[in-house]
This record gives sequence, structure tokens and C-alpha cells, in this order.
Amino acid sequence: MMAKESNSGIYLQGKYEVQLLDSWGVLQPRSQDNGGIYERWDDRKSDGKKGFEGTAPRQNVSKAPGLWQHLKISFQAPKFEAGKKIANAKILSVELNGVLIQENVELSGPTRSPLDNNETASAPFMIQGDHGPVAFRNIIISNYNKGKPSIKNVLTTAYKGKYVMVPDYAKLKPITQQSSQLISSNVSGIPANEFLLKYTATLQVTEAGRYHFKLNTFGGGGELKINKQIVIPFTNWNAEGTVQLSAGDNPVELVYSKYVDWAKPSLAMQVDGPGIRTFTITDTNIPALDDADPIEVKAVENKILRSFVDIPSGRVTHAINVGSPEKIHYTYDMDHGMIVQAWRGEFLDATPMWHERGDGSSRAAGAVLPLGKMEFMLKPSLDNNDTTGAAFRTKGYTLDAEGRPSFQYMIYGDTINDVIRVKAKGMQREISVRGSHNVYAVLVSAKNIEEKTNGQFIINDKSFYLVIDDAGGQKPVIKDNNGIKELIVSVKQKIVYSLIF
Repeated sequence: MMAKESNSGIYLQGKYEVQLLDSWGVLQPRSQDNGGIYERWDDRKSDGKKGFEGTAPRQNVSKAPGLWQHLKISFQAPKFEAGKKIANAKILSVELNGVLIQENVELSGPTRSPLDNNETASAPFMIQGDHGPVAFRNIIISNYNKGKPSIKNVLTTAYKGKYVMVPDYAKLKPITQQSSQLISSNVSGIPANEFLLKYTATLQVTEAGRYHFKLNTFGGGGELKINKQIVIPFTNWNAEGTVQLSAGDNPVELVYSKYVDWAKPSLAMQVDGPGIRTFTITDTNIPALDDADPIEVKAVENKILRSFVDIPSGRVTHAINVGSPEKIHYTYDMDHGMIVQAWRGEFLDATPMWHERGDGSSRAAGAVLPLGKMEFMLKPSLDNNDTTGAAFRTKGYTLDAEGRPSFQYMIYGDTINDVIRVKAKGMQREISVRGSHNVYAVLVSAKNIEEKTNGQFIINDKSFYLVIDDAGGQKPVIKDNNGIKELIVSVKQKIVYSLIF
């Protein structure tokens, strides 16, 4: 959590700095901004050239001062043989607020202001603390210094047919059987579709502990057993499971059933465990799972894209994604008159919508703020949650001269005009009511709502701020509704409030 204008840093091994800074609202981040890999420094060079090799974050997804942020760094130390460095340190990845902002950055030496300049295989973790207030919590350090499990003695048995569950093998005749040292879906002598591959193998484990497996069975389903215990029951496409394993040899039985005709055969299984970074333990030659070049939609001007949008509670089928050049964006649910998410950073990743067959959905490309029921939900009274007779009817939206939408709908027979504008590093929402009802509006539902000052609220453990700009003289009330807090205000003609994140 950064205070206003504060500056700090995470030093891997006390030598390689990932910058922490109040970079809220910066549109073009540099290596000195939040999440940047700081420059190396050489005082012997001429002015303007002393700093070198810094790496800016791909995008700025920093939150406002006073809000909790989440940083995840994956680091690989330099490697040595006989006292000589044989491989540079590397930042494998940096994720800020759930967004990948750095990847595979090699570090030829320490960045500026290290504990010392001597590179070693291990050294202390350091947090910089002399450039203004900064708070930390939930620091977790995982060391990946153990030997990876390996697969050996693979026997692949193929069966022809469409299987949507594990069959009784005693009643089946295999079409081929092959031995190898690799679990792979690239098996000769099998049909292009409607077949089942059963693999038996040995998983050699060097470190006892709990292991986590992810299974992707593209175009069908699969099941994983280890030591005759079901780790992942037969399921379609993607699944995962965890199991306690002993060091040594562990018998494995893996099933891949391919029955979707348009999909290419592809099987991939990933594993991680104690002291072991996630890796693919099966054949990595899986073209159907190769990442497509992202199809990005930029918002260099005000922009709208209609699509499906998937949020934790399900799919929004009539979603309006609204982007701005200020890099603050939101998704509006036309079926409920509701902002379901807002985000800072780049606009949209439309790859799942437009790549090959597509599924009609797009994804936020920045750091998402899930808003749950960020809904202007009209209620007939302060204590009445019965919305019978509400009769919500969307009336679409209109665009202003700058391409920004105003949404209209009807509820309880009243006409609602809902205008959302990017303003002051956040979003301001103005809702006007035209009708005869004296109604109450639920501005936000959350686990926690804390009033900071008059009209200013901190939502969900310092996740974002809500500021009431104009309540028409009405005082907001925080009510408890079955363990969920609701911020409610009486609406005469209009309400104006802002979201700061």
C-alpha cells in the first residue's frame, strides 16, 4: 500500500530492484514507475547515460494511494560453477494486481543502490524503506530449489470409439499399444477423432509432499489416478487436483478421451509441488494449446465493444465494454442496469471472441476491480428488499459527441438515465430519476463498507473508494442485509457519486 508520492522497492537478493511507487494515473510508465525493473547505474558514464538497462512495465495498473495492491514476482538467481557466473539473474515474471507486466527479463548485474555489487547464488531479500510511507502484509516467499518429478516407463494403449466416461477396459480391444518415456497425444495409428488413450507410467518423485496437477484435455475429457487414488475425476477440457505423494516411484494412470470432431488432439498436464515451480510434465508439442497472438482492442479514443463477458458470478450476455484514452474502462450489464467491473490499464483482449471459432467473449486487459452488485437497485423503502413489480426494461443507450454512452432503462415505471464518465483518475456516475416514486438506491453491496469522512467510503478492505458527490441533501445509510453491507440513499431526482481505484 503506497502513500501519496511514496517510493519504495523490492530488492531480490538485495541487488535487483522491482520498483514500488505511487504511479497512480501515469499513462506511459517508465522503469522508475510501479512494477518497473529499475535501471543499473554507472557513475563513470556521462550525464544522461549513467542509468541503463531498466525495463518499464508493459502497462500501468497501479491503484490509488491508500488502497491495497498485490505484487507477485517470479525470480531466478544467477548460477555459478567453481565461483564463476555461468547464467545471469532473471526476472521470470512480475504480476501487479493480477496483470502480467514483466516477463523473462535478464539482469546482467545489480540495479542501482544494491546492498552490494557482489552477485551470489543466495543473498537476503530487502525492502527499501527511506522514500516515504509504505505498508506491507501477507508476504509469502517460496523457494524453488528441489528436483522436479519425472515420468518414465510409459505404456500408451489406444481404443477406438467415443467415450464420455472411463470405460470397462476388459470389454474393449485396443487398436494399438506403444511404449515410450513421454506421455503424448501424438500417437501413430489412431483415428483423428473418437478415440481414447490410456497411459500407465511411473512418476518419480524426489521430494515428499502435496503435489498439484492441472490437466487440459482439449477436445474431450480425462482422468488422473496416482497410486490408484483418483486425483482428477473424469471431466471435460480443464481440471485440477491435489494429492500427497511419497518420495520414490508412484504408479500413474492417465486417460484422455477425444470426441470433439473440430478440435485437434492435445493433452497437457502441469505439476507443481514443494520447492518445485509449475512445469509441463507431458509432451510440450501440443499445437492446439499454443497461445494465439493476442487480438487487442485499444482505446486511443472513447470506444465501445459489445460482447459476452465472464465474471465470477457467471456470463454477462448483454455486456457493453466502454473504454477511454485515460485508460479507465468498465463493463455495463444491459440486462440489469449495472456496472459489473471496472479496470485500469489497457482496454480489451478480444482473442476468445475472434480467434478461430471464438466464443463471443472478451476480457479486460488491465487490472480488474470486480464490483459485484454495483447496481442502482431501486427499492420502495429503506428496509424493503422486495423488488416485486420492479419490471426492469432496458431502453438502450445514446452516444454523446465524444462517443460516450448514456444508458436508459425503466424500473417501477420510472425512467432512469445512467451516465458514467471518467473523471479525476476514477469514474463518476450520475443517475437521474424521472417518475412519481419515492425510491431508495443501493449504490454498492460489499462485505465491508467503512465511512472515511462525510460522504467518502472505503469498500471491501481498502479495495476502492466510493465518494458521494451530490445526494440531493439526502444522507446515505449503511445497512446489513444477511451479512452483506449495503450503502443506500434516498433518491428524489438524481444522485452523483464517484469510484476511485
